[in-house]
Amino acid sequence: MQNLNYKLIYRFLGITATLNGLFMWLAVPFSIYYDEKARWGILNAGIITVTLGLILYFFNKPTNKNIQKKEGYLIVTAGWLILTITGMLPYLFTGSIPNITNAFFETISGYSTTGSSILTDIESMPKGILFWRSATHWIGGMGIIVLTIAILPLLGIGGMQLFMAEAPGPSADKLHPRITDTAKRLYLIYIALTLVEFLLLKIAGMTWFDALNHAMATVSTGGFSTKNASVAYWNNMPLVQYIIIAFMFIAGTNFVLTYFALKGKVRKVIQSEEFKYYSIGILSISLIVAIFILFFQDPTLKTSIDHPFVYGKTESAIRHALFSVISVVTTTGFVTADFTMWSYFITTLFFSLFFLGGSAGSTSGGVKIVRHIVMLKNSFLEFKKSLHPNAIIPVRYDGKAIGQNIVFNILSFFILYMLIFIIGSVILAFLGLDFLSAVGACASSLGNIGPAIGTVSPVDNFSHLSVGAKWFCSFLMLIGRLELFTVLILFTPFFWRKN
Repeated sequence: MQNLNYKLIYRFLGITATLNGLFMWLAVPFSIYYDEKARWGILNAGIITVTLGLILYFFNKPTNKNIQKKEGYLIVTAGWLILTITGMLPYLFTGSIPNITNAFFETISGYSTTGSSILTDIESMPKGILFWRSATHWIGGMGIIVLTIAILPLLGIGGMQLFMAEAPGPSADKLHPRITDTAKRLYLIYIALTLVEFLLLKIAGMTWFDALNHAMATVSTGGFSTKNASVAYWNNMPLVQYIIIAFMFIAGTNFVLTYFALKGKVRKVIQSEEFKYYSIGILSISLIVAIFILFFQDPTLKTSIDHPFVYGKTESAIRHALFSVISVVTTTGFVTADFTMWSYFITTLFFSLFFLGGSAGSTSGGVKIVRHIVMLKNSFLEFKKSLHPNAIIPVRYDGKAIGQNIVFNILSFFILYMLIFIIGSVILAFLGLDFLSAVGACASSLGNIGPAIGTVSPVDNFSHLSVGAKWFCSFLMLIGRLELFTVLILFTPFFWRKN
């Protein structure tokens, strides 16, 4: 293995920072339209970020432009860090979030599409800042790394290693043999879904500003809202919530399947094992929650935030159950009601969903459903092998045999994920959180979910956490968003070994 190509790494970080700064400037027109002083802070943040990016780009001209695996992992992790460090500048420069710890937490929560927040009064924030806040979701949703892959050929840099390090899920399904064309197709779908949802939400009754922000937060499975009550603000507008339900479901689906569906290849979608378990699982769990709400709760109990609903109404129970389940499974984190008030059983059920995750190849976080499918199949095969020790029985997924190395990789990922969850919960408890809040905050941050249990429930936020707890949760968001190995491999001695 050759030494790390630092000039190539710095140049790529320069591209990342430049693009991030350009995105910042998109928030300036909103501040101008609403006549806000925040426009100057956002403008200056963009100028500094673009300047930094151009310096990194033009002062680092690598002789070797091939990205190896080592460079790929380092570029992706460092890329997300430079996104976060520069992305918090609008908060700091406008005084919206003057504290560095809080600004970093809010920013990485945005880019990682976690949706956890330290803001106690979202509606008092400048509109330009609220747009930027949602934009961090949208940028991080598919990954600005993938976006940059689409333009790397123009710069003479190949992108396969970056895509493998950034692509969500255990494998990177490709729509086209050329990786740059894959990235372009993914973003075309991403942009199209955002625009369609924006138009539908506007037609359903949202203001154009709220519709745009919620469309970006939904398609990215992020969860930042422009309202203190989140989507519960529109509890008296069921159509708005049904539209968000539909797009959360689509965003949590493998984007490759979405591409096939748009091309009319519906059979490929129907035949996908992951999509079957994803769809049936959401519907089944939602039905259980809705039945529990209807038949095992006090009909007069009201639990949503600003616009309460009565459990005795069947449609309302089904809608809130479906919304909450999809929001957690897809790790979006929007809220229409406080599920922690739906009994201990429902709270425990939702907590278990924190470890499910959406589909591989989607913008959702978590373990991912495909990993659970493979692990369950492998477990059942172990029973067969105990009866037939000499039999060679491969794990099959979508009718194809899976290599043992992939099975081992998935098992290693899950073991590491649960180990981090256990250690992380202990650390958060040491940093001052009670048991429920510690396990809830850890599971939520690691799975990029947003709302949790305890003092970080759907009607609370993370503002009360200690400084140490906020920084630790920020670290969990980063490693969770980048699938553990991409970040943690940098802490191993053999990664830095020259050989």
